[in-house]
Amino acid sequence: MSREGLTSVARSIDEVKQVITTLDDDEWSRPSGCTGWSVRDLVAHMSSNYKETVDPSPPPTEPLNLPAERMMDLLVDVRDGWTHEQIRDEYLRYCDAALATLASFQDEPLASTVIPLADLGRYPMHQLADAYAFDHYCHLRVDLLAPRGPIERDLPPADDALVGPAVGWMLAGLPQMQPGLEQHLRGRIRLVLTGAGGGTWDVARADDEIVVGNPRGDADATVTSDARAFVEWGTARTPWRDSCTITGDEALAAAFLDALNIV
Repeated sequence: MSREGLTSVARSIDEVKQVITTLDDDEWSRPSGCTGWSVRDLVAHMSSNYKETVDPSPPPTEPLNLPAERMMDLLVDVRDGWTHEQIRDEYLRYCDAALATLASFQDEPLASTVIPLADLGRYPMHQLADAYAFDHYCHLRVDLLAPRGPIERDLPPADDALVGPAVGWMLAGLPQMQPGLEQHLRGRIRLVLTGAGGGTWDVARADDEIVVGNPRGDADATVTSDARAFVEWGTARTPWRDSCTITGDEALAAAFLDALNIV
């Protein structure tokens, strides 16, 4: 799905540009829908990721060995004393170049080169486009803009091309991002996501691993939700019970969904 991820990222970049070039001082300072981050922190997170993609900082003398989320916090912390304009301008400076870099990852030999992403797992480089598709869709559409976020702006409705790669990244990461999550999966769960970005997948356990794949056979429980809502409850931003219906073994499904928190 990675070339589709490029299309999604490109659209999100255009939308982020529309929003951040119209923010006033009050809007920059409002708390975002991402716990602990203001709007400016959220944009600094996106801009710093793009800067590091295009122009990586020198590695530290001693390996940090920190979780991915903490490393993202450190990049935001470095920009704490920046003005709103500096944060905006960094995003505008690097976003298009970062998109070109992600496009280069779609060609061999880079495409199939597997790299570690801190504690998030190991992925072929072509999938980084999907990672950024998720990051931008979630932070813009869920954390920044109303109704969950503090900023009122009008954007076109999200469609398959925008949401699909974000959902795809979440499902690719689900087996790797939470060590021990398999202990909460005691059967086969069929995940049915409806609307834009939707589809049907089975989430099952194979020994000590979680496998996400196409439906086969009977499932012990079926969980149905809108795909856009999955981006929210699958990352523990909202309670899954507000968005999901379960048929079959409700206790089995609930034990897994209660533990799920995709980064």
